[in-house]
Amino acid sequence: MKVVALVSGGKDSCYVMMKCLQYGHEIVALANLLPVDDSVDELDSYMYQTVGHQIIVSYAECMNVPLFRRRIRGSSRHQKLSYQMTPDDEVEDMFVLLSEVKRQIPSITAVSSGAIASDYQRLRVESICSRLGLVSLAFLWKQDQTLLLQEMIANGIKAILVKVAAIGLDPSKHLGKDLAFMEPHLLKLKELYGSNVCGEGGEYETLTLDCPLFTNARIVLDEFEVKLHSPDSIAPVGVLHPTIFHLEKKGNTDSNSVEEEPGLVFEVQGDGPNTTEATRQVDNGIVDHTRTRVNLSKTGKDNTFSICCWLEDSSESSTGLKQDLESVLTEIESQLSKHAFNWKNVLYIHLYISDMSEFAAANETYVKFITQEKCFFGVPSRSTIELPLVQAGLGKAYVEVLVANDHSKRVLHVQSISSWAPSCIGPYSQATLHKGVLHMAGQLGLDPPTMNLRKEGAVAELNQALTNSEAIAEAFRCSITSSAILFVVFCSERTQQSERNQLHEKFVSFLDLAKSSWRVSNVMDPIFLYILVPDLPKSALVEVKPVLYVKEDSEDDDETRKDQLGEGDFSCWGYKPEKWHQDCLQTRVVDGKICVNVLSISAEVMKKLDEPSGDEEQQLKRVSRFCVYLLNKTLSENSFSWQDTTSLRIHFSTSLGVSVERLSDIFETAFKVLNEMSGGVIFNGLKEPIFNLVPVLGAGNSSASLDNIITCELFSLRS
Repeated sequence: MKVVALVSGGKDSCYVMMKCLQYGHEIVALANLLPVDDSVDELDSYMYQTVGHQIIVSYAECMNVPLFRRRIRGSSRHQKLSYQMTPDDEVEDMFVLLSEVKRQIPSITAVSSGAIASDYQRLRVESICSRLGLVSLAFLWKQDQTLLLQEMIANGIKAILVKVAAIGLDPSKHLGKDLAFMEPHLLKLKELYGSNVCGEGGEYETLTLDCPLFTNARIVLDEFEVKLHSPDSIAPVGVLHPTIFHLEKKGNTDSNSVEEEPGLVFEVQGDGPNTTEATRQVDNGIVDHTRTRVNLSKTGKDNTFSICCWLEDSSESSTGLKQDLESVLTEIESQLSKHAFNWKNVLYIHLYISDMSEFAAANETYVKFITQEKCFFGVPSRSTIELPLVQAGLGKAYVEVLVANDHSKRVLHVQSISSWAPSCIGPYSQATLHKGVLHMAGQLGLDPPTMNLRKEGAVAELNQALTNSEAIAEAFRCSITSSAILFVVFCSERTQQSERNQLHEKFVSFLDLAKSSWRVSNVMDPIFLYILVPDLPKSALVEVKPVLYVKEDSEDDDETRKDQLGEGDFSCWGYKPEKWHQDCLQTRVVDGKICVNVLSISAEVMKKLDEPSGDEEQQLKRVSRFCVYLLNKTLSENSFSWQDTTSLRIHFSTSLGVSVERLSDIFETAFKVLNEMSGGVIFNGLKEPIFNLVPVLGAGNSSASLDNIITCELFSLRS
């Protein structure tokens, strides 16, 4: 990609440019923001480093790259973490600056920044990039600061300290000192006081005078003044004010000094967006479609529940994936509105489509409905899968949303491309934490800095996907090795059987190795569910969707509800408890708050349930009754009820040759029987089914055996 680099003069903004080149990008322009008054060294800014700005003009000559500069007119008006367009905010100066760069150099597609740990700065750069249709590159994000500092110095970053503001740093001693000279002292301060060795806590700022990017010349600082801002005896604050400097030509030349070329430097004027532009509503182009073919399911829980929407019979009435998805999302939006909710209440979205080659079109439709502006508490996490929808008699789009009636969710949404974990460029996030449950977006085996799939096959993709999942989990101070409740692994049918056979073994080995390496304690025993599907995004072979439990500090363990349902009398179902019943079921109960069940019905189990004279219809009815019986029994025995259900997916293999409509009727009948047996109290008042049927090619507890005919995935959460 062609990149405009945001440069402050600091080591980070210069080193991230070097990383851009390492990953095959091209720096075609520089962009810098500076004070209105040249004599002012530092602004009261939450966003920009301006100390040493008098020298930045030389970067254009040093790199032979055009430099665009704008004087900062705004101030820090919008100080919340997530940024929204705010007139006269200093962030809007960046918008004007980058807008002009893009106008003059239309080929630019990305912006680089030196963000390492500041969410405040990263989110603002990402916001501007989103508005301008640019990609944010932040290759230093979440990197170990000690290793990063060593790496910068080893790779030729020649920088000096231009501001100090921390215990152990003295303006009279340390300003103007070279970063390599200061490294041992900075490491010592980390040991003594927990200081950030890269200055991410505001301990110090730097100015780069030379680096491998400076192919034409290096900067020589001849004279400077030390300005003391605060004479505090413990942590004095001071800045370096450059007074005389010159450029020293690199390479063979008759003259060792050069003059600046003003033709490479552009001053950007103009005003930022006004209030009218900031609040203008844009037509999203959504067309209202008939809803006659729309079907719904909804769990009965009041505070956290699922709504699922799909279309019937795509063969005659469907006009294409985009139109089907618009119909489905429009109906879900309507259902949210009926419950006095909207998209900001959505925690997670399962987006199922009939053809992954139309992913771009689906995404284009998706972003008309779900936007960062609508979801100002954070956009939902998402998993996108191709399913055999048409084969099962459905439309070309199928959506399930997990909804909460409060705004307590914590969302991790990093849009910048970095070395940390795959970016989420658009209105979907890496993970959402709500009520102690961490819902992670489907993770592909993407190499984060390149966003390319691992090329070595399914096992390599799995290892990378798990590494990415762990990086995301660490952001919530947990680990997939100790906190995972459930791993759902989607396998593309293009995966070779020989590789598929290895996936589960490699998965377990990865977790075991991580546990031993990181000395993880209090390890949970997660449930594994493998699902065979036609295709995945980017033609990936594997996608991992982890669900984790993150115990929040304010939580107290609930007392078990011993008297809600008791042991229950299940004899009226006609089943006598047998050992093989439990062999079909994986159950995990966490702190009395969460109950996860995965019930697997294979062809062998179906035979055990079959009656000698039973036809196919009777066989499916018996299977459905058995599933409802066993799930109900397990919930009751663990003191949970159906009112605790947040989602119930019934994955069924298309090899059954049964339509969704027919199978839905069969399971609805089984649940009606259960409700009648309870005296009508279990599902009282529910108009839609509490389950959603998901057509798949196969499923199983192991990647080597995906021969389940029906798999029930039940998630219950006690408030």
